[in-house]
Amino acid sequence: MNRQDERKSQENAENSRESPADQEPHAPETTKKRGSNRRTFLKRAGVGAALVGLGIAADETVRRSTAPVVSARTAVTTADGVRIDDVTVIDPTDGSRRAGQSIVVREGRIVDVLPISSIPAEASMRVIDGAGRFAVPGYNDMHTHVLQSPIAELGFALMLAQGVTGIRQMEGSPELLANRAENRLGLNEKAPRLLQMPGSLLLPFNARSVEDARLEIARQWDQGADFIKMVLTDREVFFAVIDAAHTRGMRIAGHLPPVVRIDRAAESGFDSLEHLGTGSSVFLTLSSKADELWAQTPTELPFPSWATGIPFAGWAFDTFLKKNFLGPATSTTDADQLALLKHAFATYSEDRAARLAHTFVEKQTWNTPTMANIRSKYVLDDPEFLEDPWLQRLPAAEKEEHLAAVEAFGSTPRADLDILHEYYERVLQTVGIWANEGAPIMTGTDGNGRGVGNSFAIEFRELGRAGLTPLQVLQATTSAPARYLDRTDRMGRVAPGMDADLLLLDADPLASIEGLSSISLVMRDGHDYTSAELNARVDELIAAHV
Repeated sequence: MNRQDERKSQENAENSRESPADQEPHAPETTKKRGSNRRTFLKRAGVGAALVGLGIAADETVRRSTAPVVSARTAVTTADGVRIDDVTVIDPTDGSRRAGQSIVVREGRIVDVLPISSIPAEASMRVIDGAGRFAVPGYNDMHTHVLQSPIAELGFALMLAQGVTGIRQMEGSPELLANRAENRLGLNEKAPRLLQMPGSLLLPFNARSVEDARLEIARQWDQGADFIKMVLTDREVFFAVIDAAHTRGMRIAGHLPPVVRIDRAAESGFDSLEHLGTGSSVFLTLSSKADELWAQTPTELPFPSWATGIPFAGWAFDTFLKKNFLGPATSTTDADQLALLKHAFATYSEDRAARLAHTFVEKQTWNTPTMANIRSKYVLDDPEFLEDPWLQRLPAAEKEEHLAAVEAFGSTPRADLDILHEYYERVLQTVGIWANEGAPIMTGTDGNGRGVGNSFAIEFRELGRAGLTPLQVLQATTSAPARYLDRTDRMGRVAPGMDADLLLLDADPLASIEGLSSISLVMRDGHDYTSAELNARVDELIAAHV
């Protein structure tokens, strides 16, 4: 069967299968449609009117003028052979360690790991003295938007400096997918390995109906997307696209629309939940009064249905309005939503959290909490967001925008701030319960390489605050992504046959969370860089571009 026939067969199977949405109970007709956080944003920003104006103004000329410049082709060069002597190799899969080991690397692969006493003399091979250091697999940022960064090269450098050698890019486009196919994303040995990337985000603009969504998934599959990124659709479309993605052999990951319960999403096969599903869904579901609270939530999308059909409305939203939906919680949470959250927190059930974790294990639903990112939305008045040294390295306009957001957040009424602060404390509690129950968790920053209060070290720290052990955090960033991606034969361990993406740490990563960030050397595809070299490269790029 050729690929065209294969697609036709898959489409027929896809159309004949019953969507889980057919079994999802709709809210009662008597549901009180209270003002939601997103509806408040509509009132503030006038999204419907804004989309009309922007949609009318946008045309192909505007699209061409804002299209990214086509970059030159790049490729990872072949590295010379190297041997790292006398290290303690940590295996994240079981936490075991082997001291006094030598790691032999050739042509981007680990070819041997054996006791230093067994190493034959080989004068032609360069040797790195690893005495006293700990070797672990390279880290993976499983939720990043670095390819949306205006200076992706800087984002790549920042990631490598933090030990990130692999990334799951969480937002794509037809252009990015085409550039990846042609090696035009700047992904060489000085950038993390691109592990997966989706096509365009699923939104009401390209997934207004089940049929629209199925056609969009077919397009993305044809364009070479690795998975489907869900952001916002109605209930029927949401459950239909899980089935449609799986029919094409693709996973679906991302947000939960406000009308979808997190337990229903997991039971229906949603593959990877980001940010605990986003918004209040998780805490309404974990309440002992879940049904009562869900009956008070709105059932409509945050856009007027007519606005989603305006030409270029999706482009206008993405270009001009998306930032408002992704900002601090104070910009997207109104009094009614806060009242629901307060009730949910007062009736929070640890037992329900544990049972949800069991569903995650049974259904193999993965979670990428993006702890530091959530913290920046709900605890933005923490002094760290004014004291982080990275703040001084931001461009002036970006720094001004950040300081204004901190000031606005801090001016929120005390009672409202208390609820927002509790939101994050409940995030910590919930992620800790899930980890304790064995739910699969991965690390991700939801960033472009580095941000104020958002780095890989801070992500590790916050996972530790949630109750994960150093080994669990190490697994979340190494062996867990390898399992999720079905790449345990190439990544997740320092062993023969693995890609030569690894780190040398100065401190024992199993003794403390801080040890995970004590990076001495980063190896990417067999090319090795000291921490000093990587930080110097970051400084050079900042000086050149910022």
